[in-house]
This record gives sequence, C-alpha cells and structure tokens, in this order.
Amino acid sequence: MSEGKIKYDLEERLIQFALLIIDIVEMLPNTRAGNHIAGQSIRSGTSPAFNYGEAQVAESRDDFIHKMKICLKELKEAHIAVQIIQRKPLIKDFTKIDKGITECKELISIFLRSIETARKNETCPRENGDRQKILKHFPIFMRTSFIFCYMLFIKIKLLNIYFLKNITFAFSASLR
Repeated sequence: MSEGKIKYDLEERLIQFALLIIDIVEMLPNTRAGNHIAGQSIRSGTSPAFNYGEAQVAESRDDFIHKMKICLKELKEAHIAVQIIQRKPLIKDFTKIDKGITECKELISIFLRSIETARKNETCPRENGDRQKILKHFPIFMRTSFIFCYMLFIKIKLLNIYFLKNITFAFSASLR
C-alpha cells in the first residue's frame, strides 16, 4: 500500500470503537450511575463488532440486512450512553468521550448507507435473476404446481408431435 492511502476496513473500525468504549467505561466512577451506564455501554459499544462479523457470513441478503440493522441499533444505543456520560459528566477527561461520539456518528452513517444500499440492491433484479425474483413471492406449493403443470404441458406437446408424426406416416403409407 502506498503512503497517503488509508485502507478502509469497517471491521477494524468497529474493533477500535469497542476498545475506545472499554477505555471510557474503565474511567467511570464506581457509583450506582457509573456501574449502570458502564454495563449498558460495554454491551452496546462492543456488540456492533460482533454482529458485523455475523453479517459478513449472512445466509441471505435479508439475513445480512437484519444483522446490519442490529449493528445500527447497538450503535445508536452506544451513542446515547456516551452522550449521557458527557452530559452528566461522569468523567472529567472529555477527549475520549468526544472521540467516541464522533466515531459513533460516523459508524451510524456508514451503517445507514449500507442498509439502504443492500435494500436497493434487493429490489433491483439482476440479469437472469428475474425468474427467481418472481418465484420468490410465490409459496412453495404454488412453485411446485407451476413446475408440474409446465412439465405436463411439455409432455403433452411432445406426445402430440409424436402422434401427429405417426398419423401422418400411417396416412401417407396407406395412400401408397
């Protein structure tokens, strides 16, 4: 990689964000409020990295969108938690809190855009994918019935051609 170019790796950003949240939580006071906010923050701040890992191996586009939406919900929760820490103020040093709020906002924007793009791609049928897109909306019994009827139609058509050939052959043979 050449100098000046930064590799964009969302997984790495989410891990760094989780580590930043852990640092913020470690600075919270050992009070009722501090412990409560710490528990919420640690769960919501580390969860997006784990859920994004799951999204990368999603079984379908719908599954991918669902897991990305979970990441988004957790990021929004983490954003609120860090804002509460800032507004209370439960910590004196605001540098990490400001960095956490900024990074959280950027990650929320990335996930919103990713979900929007995935949804857009879902509604645009791809080349040669139109049939699957149409069939997807029919229940399985209707799809199998359609396939059965189509096969029956082809069989009848082939039988008609076979019988027409035989009748034509028999008729022409009787004229000789």
